[in-house]
Amino acid sequence: MEIVRVGSVASTQELARSRPIGSAVVADHQQAGRGRLGRVWEAPPGTALLASFVLRYQPLAPLAAGVAAAEACGPSVRLKWPNDLLLEGRKLGGILVEAVGDRCVVGVGVNLAWAPEGAARLDAGRDQLLDDLCAALDRWWSVPGEQVLEAWRARSDTLGRRVRVDLGAETVEGLAEDVALDGSLIVDGRALAAGDVTHLRAVGPSPAAGEAPRPTSPG
Repeated sequence: MEIVRVGSVASTQELARSRPIGSAVVADHQQAGRGRLGRVWEAPPGTALLASFVLRYQPLAPLAAGVAAAEACGPSVRLKWPNDLLLEGRKLGGILVEAVGDRCVVGVGVNLAWAPEGAARLDAGRDQLLDDLCAALDRWWSVPGEQVLEAWRARSDTLGRRVRVDLGAETVEGLAEDVALDGSLIVDGRALAAGDVTHLRAVGPSPAAGEAPRPTSPG
């Protein structure tokens, strides 16, 4: 992968959009980093992995990117649908995927030397994590969708919990049962393609990494 390293930029996503497939932009600092729903992503210079990868279009890109990032970060890192990385139940990082034509721009932010209050940070070197993430993205972008879903389920901290999903126009509360073939979250039998999820409580033991929960709905 061709990696472009920059100092302080508005957003790695903005720079990456004009790059060819197979390239990445890595920054020391983002002046206007953002996550989903327009949220601000803040980190002091040099304290986080801040990168955007230009990859070919993948219908399950958010889940594949989540699996790849969690794998690169280590076996204790779990996934909150649709885009958060968790360590010991606290937010470690996030993923932002923008699909444009035949490509996806995958933004990944991981707290390393610093984390906001209540969040987690990873005791890892940025360059090594970047190398591991590049390799993991390449691998998970090449496997069948069913394998991506199986791996995401095995890392999920959302499935098996009661959740509240803010859809903007309405709020849905219920049991997070499974992910559908298109990556939607199934809550009490209803497939939700997008939304802001709050974990309420676990109904049963959370599956350990590498152990997928039994789906409770088809899909």
